[in-house]
Amino acid sequence: MALPLPFSSPALLQRHFHRFLPLRPAAVTGAPPSYSSPTPTVRSPEKTVQRNLDVETNLEVLYDDLSGSVSVKDYFDASREVIKSDGGPPRWFSPLVCGKPIEGAPLLLFLPGIDGTGFGLILHHKSLGRVFEVRCLHIPIADRSQFKELVAFVEYSVKHEHRQSPNKPIYLLGDSFGCCLALAVAARNPTIDLVLILVNPASSFGRSQLQPLLPVLEALPSELHVAVPYLLSFFLGDPVKMAMATVPDGLSPQQTLDELSKRLIALLPRLSDLSDIIPKETLIWKLELLKSASSYVTSRLHAIKAEVLVLASGKDNLLPSKDEAERLWSSLKNCSVRYFKDSGHALLFENGINLLTIIKGVNMYRRSKQIDFVEDYLPPTIGEFRKTFEQGDRLFHLAIGPVMLSTLGNGRIVKGLSGVPNKGPVLLVGYHMLMGFELSSIYEAFLREKRIIIRGMAHPFLFSNIRESSRQEFSRFDELNVFGALPVSPMNIYRLLQQKSFVLLYPGGAREALHRKGEEYKLFWPDQPEFVRMAARFDATIVPFGVVGEDDIAELVLDYNDQTKIPFIRKQIEEINQHTVRIRADKSGEVSDQELYLPGLVPKVPGRFYFLFGKPIETREMKSVLRDREGANKLYLQIKSEIENLISYLKMKREEDPYRSIFSRAIYQASWGVESAPTFEL
Repeated sequence: MALPLPFSSPALLQRHFHRFLPLRPAAVTGAPPSYSSPTPTVRSPEKTVQRNLDVETNLEVLYDDLSGSVSVKDYFDASREVIKSDGGPPRWFSPLVCGKPIEGAPLLLFLPGIDGTGFGLILHHKSLGRVFEVRCLHIPIADRSQFKELVAFVEYSVKHEHRQSPNKPIYLLGDSFGCCLALAVAARNPTIDLVLILVNPASSFGRSQLQPLLPVLEALPSELHVAVPYLLSFFLGDPVKMAMATVPDGLSPQQTLDELSKRLIALLPRLSDLSDIIPKETLIWKLELLKSASSYVTSRLHAIKAEVLVLASGKDNLLPSKDEAERLWSSLKNCSVRYFKDSGHALLFENGINLLTIIKGVNMYRRSKQIDFVEDYLPPTIGEFRKTFEQGDRLFHLAIGPVMLSTLGNGRIVKGLSGVPNKGPVLLVGYHMLMGFELSSIYEAFLREKRIIIRGMAHPFLFSNIRESSRQEFSRFDELNVFGALPVSPMNIYRLLQQKSFVLLYPGGAREALHRKGEEYKLFWPDQPEFVRMAARFDATIVPFGVVGEDDIAELVLDYNDQTKIPFIRKQIEEINQHTVRIRADKSGEVSDQELYLPGLVPKVPGRFYFLFGKPIETREMKSVLRDREGANKLYLQIKSEIENLISYLKMKREEDPYRSIFSRAIYQASWGVESAPTFEL
């Protein structure tokens, strides 16, 4: 039977919790909670776009996760309420705002820092609650459980849930002290499928700046204990970033400054609440607890088999989180790190930090024992779209001024993507620009105009651990994962087309994206026409497309041939390529070498990118190519020739564009107050 905590405000209890679970095993085995949450209104980049649902999750593409509707102020409000007459043992609670998760959602257990309230995840409840069953651990301020007792409590819950769903992973999300609990449980249960997400782990407490604080606190007169929270707040992080976390996007600079000022003014007085949330006696106890916890965990790191993600702040004034991330990365067998160089200790409260986006970006979201890049993919949110394309890629977009064109069924070329089908399965086949410069514009155009996710086939190297390091920041590779990239393989293409998805395929692969000097706009396709047969098997529509413009923004000065003549660079290239997966080109055993290297580029004054999607090719009446190799090869060569023709057309027509130069475009856009300039006549 679930036991609620005593609250002075029943309304707050109803707003924040489904239930509290006490330490007793009998309560943990209770029936799962019932959920009631309205479906949020989804804001689209374009008002006229149709509603699209992801086939597997039924999450709406570009759904609103409402992550900006809660602030750090809510953390203090909820914490003050929960500590009134706060008694009893540690217990779990399920935040009501998390709502009902998607079918098959894994369990996520949040293990709090030294505050113990369990509200450290409050800014992320709504986004995580869509795809996880979220439960948070609450440790009352008067509780004096030893570290091993807390470990036993969490361990019991983990074992119970594992017995209920042995084929599903259990996520342990630890914040500071909670990371020690997560690591300890993982070390004691190496056979249970656990995924650990550690935010500034306090396993580094032995090297922390907090160590000399303990004797000072013990000697501090009781009448001065109110100064403790202000001392702690200095270490927690940048208040401006915390206040900025909930400032809405899309505001003017002046509006943003006004909103930030209001939130900062409202936040600063709340820091005094820390003296109630973490009283002096509780703080001293928690610091002693940290000493035993870090020692316990350090001696057991070798036993941890779980998948681990460490989120480390570069400006953590409480703990040496950067060094601890390096230690864990080198000590644990399956550990990844994402490093936030400008963030403080309170990472989960800071602006720009979205836990769900990070989890998706590192491919750590799964609903079974192994990650399934097709079944486990989650569609992007409206917040992820805006952060990537309207903030992160804004300058690049302005610099290249992309022109999107498509071809109708009657052969007429039109602006926009109206010539591309609205329903899958669709196989987009095209030319891969140098360094994949074209990808961002394609993803944005399909999401903005059609609200369609493109599942891009990417080189397996991008999904290997060789590119990982202990200082890895959230990167462009992670963003590709968020927006649908997955390893290229016949099975992945098969399953995506079977689900009527939009699939982006570059037959030339890395050989085109990393071409040599003088090979601009040249197709490097293998001799095997298997994607044609795959498309015909599922009645998919093949849409060839051409892209030009890479030579308008950069010049290739140091290519693969040049770099292999330099000994130390050649060695690095050889090491990287030893870990890559070679792509089979035909059944006779011919292998297409997909050598990876980083081209030496010199930027130019930006020109313009041009995209042309050709006339859709229906395969519904082409079942014969499944058995007729000659017919399949003929269609394959036809598609290749069509792409070459599209590229030639764009190269010719761009010469007629009066706004090809960034200067002419900028003048036009500033004069007319528009976001894009026109192009050549169609």
